[in-house]
Amino acid sequence: MIQVWLALLGLMLTFGLMLAAQGAWRAKRPVVAATPSQARPTTASLPIADMLPAVDGSTGTVALPDLPIPPGANIADRGVVAARPFAWGRASAIDRARAMQCLTAAIYYEAGGESIDGQRAVAQVVLNRARHPAFPATVCGVVYQGVERGHCQFSFACDGALSRTPAIAGWSRAAQVAAAALSGGVYTPVGLATHYHTFAVAPAWNRAMVMTDMVGAHLFHRWKGYWGTAAAMNRVYAGGEVLPVLAPAPVTETASGEDLPPAPASLPAPPLPGATPAPVRPVHPQEMPTPAPPRDTGISDRLATSGQILDKWKDSGRPIERPDAPRPNGSGATAVTDQRR
Repeated sequence: MIQVWLALLGLMLTFGLMLAAQGAWRAKRPVVAATPSQARPTTASLPIADMLPAVDGSTGTVALPDLPIPPGANIADRGVVAARPFAWGRASAIDRARAMQCLTAAIYYEAGGESIDGQRAVAQVVLNRARHPAFPATVCGVVYQGVERGHCQFSFACDGALSRTPAIAGWSRAAQVAAAALSGGVYTPVGLATHYHTFAVAPAWNRAMVMTDMVGAHLFHRWKGYWGTAAAMNRVYAGGEVLPVLAPAPVTETASGEDLPPAPASLPAPPLPGATPAPVRPVHPQEMPTPAPPRDTGISDRLATSGQILDKWKDSGRPIERPDAPRPNGSGATAVTDQRR
């Protein structure tokens, strides 16, 4: 019996020594960079690619790129890191003009009521996205991403805001902010943010993000891990700006059963305020459409011939005569008095 207890005690001591040795080995083991699956949120915590459009007051989001993370990449959270200044690279004059137009529209319609800092922060998000491999590589591509499917990343591109002609003063201020950002100006407080939303909404993607700053009515966020670092935003601007094209609008019916007119096939950037309209070609009489036959409105014709006045209302509107006032001279004349009712 004593031998059995001694054997059990020996096994327990041996097991304890093995655990101690394993713990010491783990403590001395060098730290290895995280794998791509460890460095970014899992697919369960992220939306499906391009499946979360923008809601009122926020940007939409996409899935992270299915690309390997460079070995030895530093994914430690360093707080707010300023983005690099925007550089044009190989950009034509058309690219510059279109990028300026698209960025101005994003600033005006997304942050037209914000301060200068609020508008600079929105411009920085657009340029950060243009550098990130998860988004299009052009300014107009970022601003109007998903518009061809009615699944926009910026809400103003799909909610009909572009049909409103911008105010001259507001557009000019947004254009100044856009020009400064495209000339290399950086709004440091938001860092590498690629998303934002207002206080009024709480989009699902913010659980997979790190908040960088609050500017005006917007909260700004970046991705966690490697995809939220400056090393991930390594794309060089190469030009090729393309204005968006709308998808055909769905056919709907009005209450009278008539079809609504189709939406335009193209969606250029909003017109500059104060721009001279294009000349209108005179229409030949033969090109005039044939007027539709009159429709029965159901309104009685008596309303059109109701010119009779009841006897009790015939004298309404005439001034009240004073007892001591002189009588009017002449038939049909009315004395003008200063008495008020």
